[in-house]
Amino acid sequence: MEYYNESASSFAEKIGVQRSSISHILSGRNKPSLDFVLKVLSSFPEVELYWLMNGKGSFPKVPIKEEIIETSSRSSEIDHNNVTTSSEKTIERIVIFYKDGTFQNFNNS
Repeated sequence: MEYYNESASSFAEKIGVQRSSISHILSGRNKPSLDFVLKVLSSFPEVELYWLMNGKGSFPKVPIKEEIIETSSRSSEIDHNNVTTSSEKTIERIVIFYKDGTFQNFNNS
């Protein structure tokens, strides 16, 4: 909140929670719920999850080298039953997270 120069009320409004939720978290009365954390990450994508949960890492999020993944055209070409790594371990699932807080899940089933 300090970084964005937000009051507890304006921060609560931006992430879509009650002002009392912010007050209870700041006072130590309650711990943030998963829903609360997801709302913060959705509203403020530069907040890094590990930093938010553990106070470790960096804030704002340090950008990492982005790689372009052609999921829409390539996903139909993948033989999901034969996906393996070089050590012959079978991949169970691949999850791609987007900056807008959404994600895409690919299961190997």
